[in-house]
Amino acid sequence: MKSCDDLAVSPHESHHHSVPHSHTHGHGPATPVSRHLRKVIAAVLIPFAAAVAVGLVVLWPGGAPPHKPSGVGFDQPTEQARVVKVVEVNCADVHAQQPSEPSAPPGQHPPAGRAAEGKPCQQATIKVTTGENAGRTFQTVVTPDALRRYTTGQEVVVAYSPKAPKELQYSVTDVDRTLPMWVLAAIFALAVVIVGRLRGVLALVALAASFLVLTLFILPAILQGSNPLLVAVVGGSAIMLIALYMCHGLTARTSVAVLGTLASLLLIGLLGSVFINWALLTGETDDTTSLVHGLYPNLEIRGLLLAGIIIGSLGVLDDVTVTQTAAVWELMEADPSAGRRALYGAAMRIGRDHIASVVNTLVLAYAGAALPLLLLFSIAQSSVGTVASSEVVAEEIVRTLVGSIGLVASVPLTTLLATLVVSADRKRLGAPDASGGTGAGPEARAAGGRSRRRGGRGRRRKR
Repeated sequence: MKSCDDLAVSPHESHHHSVPHSHTHGHGPATPVSRHLRKVIAAVLIPFAAAVAVGLVVLWPGGAPPHKPSGVGFDQPTEQARVVKVVEVNCADVHAQQPSEPSAPPGQHPPAGRAAEGKPCQQATIKVTTGENAGRTFQTVVTPDALRRYTTGQEVVVAYSPKAPKELQYSVTDVDRTLPMWVLAAIFALAVVIVGRLRGVLALVALAASFLVLTLFILPAILQGSNPLLVAVVGGSAIMLIALYMCHGLTARTSVAVLGTLASLLLIGLLGSVFINWALLTGETDDTTSLVHGLYPNLEIRGLLLAGIIIGSLGVLDDVTVTQTAAVWELMEADPSAGRRALYGAAMRIGRDHIASVVNTLVLAYAGAALPLLLLFSIAQSSVGTVASSEVVAEEIVRTLVGSIGLVASVPLTTLLATLVVSADRKRLGAPDASGGTGAGPEARAAGGRSRRRGGRGRRRKR
């Protein structure tokens, strides 16, 4: 079946068909490379894909290991509930703590009765709707300074502590956001399909497959005690192969992007390992990581940090390598007489613009995620050096810079690979070259294309 790219023959197909397919649609990829180069690319990628498949089988966890819920943070049983009644009450009557008032100036007494004149508290009656105690109600008090307020009929999530006294077994932990999340996901999917059409559908399928690899393999395998770096490499490679080939087709152009992504991931893994060890980062910088480590003491937190850097960089790497490979192919199509140096230089001019925008995007994405942390350090009046060398900030700096170095390196690496492939294929087919070409311009290239379709008769016709 043809995709929206009107797929060319895959490396596997080239071993079974004596006559390779050609493209007839202008919106598809550039003319497929010769059978010889497809065999060379397949000789590299088929063993790699086989190694990834073996890694998936060997490391397959079979689900996350069981454990007794600790009752802390996210590691506690939860049920669905609904707010059935909301009333305003005096905070003192329900023994709720009033928001702290600013202290009075020295030598002055605080105004009498100020606490009593404060805003009223909110008392909400919550009804549990799921679980073994469905139908039970309990009450919770919200102080005036709380950011979250409740309304009658609102859906909430409650935590269940079976060992606590009956009146304290349930507590509200969050609001139910299921509906807005699904609506937003539907809008996103609809936008992707409307704009991307078949390519958008394939992208959504690849996204779902990537999510399955993440949830069914990477996360459970790490929890089972497998090396996080090895799991991230195998799982990330599987995601890369699925996403790139499903979205962009089984073509030589996609295969070059896969090779460029793989080389960049190896560089990110190497740099990340070196600087995580050199900077003595432990990876245990927040409550969530500490909780996971407490539940699974054998989990290698430092390896988990490195695995996160690799997986986090993968999505942007795919974008850069695919774009650069497509740029080289299109430049070759536009000027078949361009030599390797000219082709590489033109593609790198495109890549430099891409580097500037992508690196800025990556840094700002990490900064946005860590914005509350950055605000805290700005309030603390610490020096820039002190803040940057603290582990919680140094971890984000290492994550950002290592990923950015890999992105920057992916541009020349992928551009060089793509230039070598299209140039070698052009010389093999007898197309003109700026360094002293053969043939006579576009006719020679057209003959080369016919030679691929007619088993070499194109070369005799060119001569």
